[in-house]
Amino acid sequence: MQRYILSLDQGTTSSRAVLFDAGQSIAGIAQKEYPQIYPREGWVEHDPMEIYASQTAVMAEVLGQSGVRAEEIAAIGIANQRETTLVWERDTGRPVYNAIVWQCRRTAGIIDRLAAEGLTAHIRQTTGLIPDAYFSGSKIAWILDHTDGARDRARRGELLFGTADTWLLWKLTGGRVHATDYTNASRTMIFDIHKLDWDGTLLEALDIPRAMLPEVKASSGIYGYTDVNGVQIPIAGVAGDQQAALFGQCCFDKGEAKNTYGTGCFLLMNTGGTACRSQNGLLTTLAAGTGATPPYALEGSVFIGGAVIQWLRDNIRFFSESRDAEFHAAQVEDTGGVYLVPAFTGLGAPHWDMYARGCIVGLTRGTRREHIIRAAEESIAYQCHDLIQAMERDIGHPITEIKADGGASRDGLLMQFQADIAGKAVRRPVIRETTALGAAYLAGLAVGVWGGTEEIKRLWHCEATFTPRMEESKREALLSGWRKAVGRSLDWEEKT
Repeated sequence: MQRYILSLDQGTTSSRAVLFDAGQSIAGIAQKEYPQIYPREGWVEHDPMEIYASQTAVMAEVLGQSGVRAEEIAAIGIANQRETTLVWERDTGRPVYNAIVWQCRRTAGIIDRLAAEGLTAHIRQTTGLIPDAYFSGSKIAWILDHTDGARDRARRGELLFGTADTWLLWKLTGGRVHATDYTNASRTMIFDIHKLDWDGTLLEALDIPRAMLPEVKASSGIYGYTDVNGVQIPIAGVAGDQQAALFGQCCFDKGEAKNTYGTGCFLLMNTGGTACRSQNGLLTTLAAGTGATPPYALEGSVFIGGAVIQWLRDNIRFFSESRDAEFHAAQVEDTGGVYLVPAFTGLGAPHWDMYARGCIVGLTRGTRREHIIRAAEESIAYQCHDLIQAMERDIGHPITEIKADGGASRDGLLMQFQADIAGKAVRRPVIRETTALGAAYLAGLAVGVWGGTEEIKRLWHCEATFTPRMEESKREALLSGWRKAVGRSLDWEEKT
């Protein structure tokens, strides 16, 4: 009997595989980090073959550790880092350049050119996005501009573009499937989220040949099959990681919201059939769904969330394990007036400043390592507060609670500070692997493991609720300091 769903969670810093049974219990989990490549200041790349190798390695590992046989797996779901851009040869599967990661800022000049050409309003109206180097469109153009003969080869259909989901689909199906889902397509800045098709105006502006673009499909449905130990298993669910987490948090109804604390932080609200255009720096995007017409979502994106903790670990060497950050931060009552703004790759919503850079302010002779670590932790919550506030302005009423997930949500100190600084209850589910869970739900629904979303919703359980307990005067004083610190980081880098 096929009892399991295998989720592939292809993230920014690691690839993971999570095996779920039909009751949502985790039967196995494996994770493998892979290298981050920084060729120049503000540039971030991945080796596409490392992405694939790390993902297949954890697939094998999770099956080995769990003892689950391939024939017991009903389907595979894929969730992936969004916007990260890959271009490869159709015939050989060989990448023509490293993957350009969503965090990379090298294409800021291309974005400035689009704005100068008067395309900002068109981008906002058509794609729901804000012109920014964050998204895939300018990254595709850069690769075609900087790889000899690439654009002509792309026009002839010899080169293919994809985000990480498309790359994995292509590799896992032996080159038989070149496709993506609506959620990932909606993050490229070249996809019309109203017509559900690639946008000719933006393709022309960026000189991107349509021949290299993948087919766009619903998030839940059979994309193709992959061979696992001699068994053909359907790949039946695909979604960008944040939309997968929204689905995994069972935010199926209009008005329900979640916040994921991962490498970045991402606040998403399901807005149903309404494409809510933000007036406060948020994005309109497509959410994962089971039907042919996807629902919409309102999204706020923080570029550096948990990645600031990795920075303290790897670059500053304040501790050796990320989980130790909570312990060190708890050794001091507060930050001692220190604020850390982790604008290492610019600032996302609601500021959208590609030229902002990180800063630490408020240092004194009494500042200790623990104060800086606590300031880094609190910076995550401050940035998420800014998203919550912008979203409330857009929807015209308060958000009553936030469902939290992602690796950093295990940090109780961070979750309590988030509740305090946002003035909202924060609810953390029993299963925090909601990105992988969302991909599993999408795949399982496609092959009949679950009968519908109502059945799934009954499986969601809250593990902990963090309620606000900070005095309003203190909260306002802290937020005032944060706003001053952000002001120091804005428009720092020289425009090119």
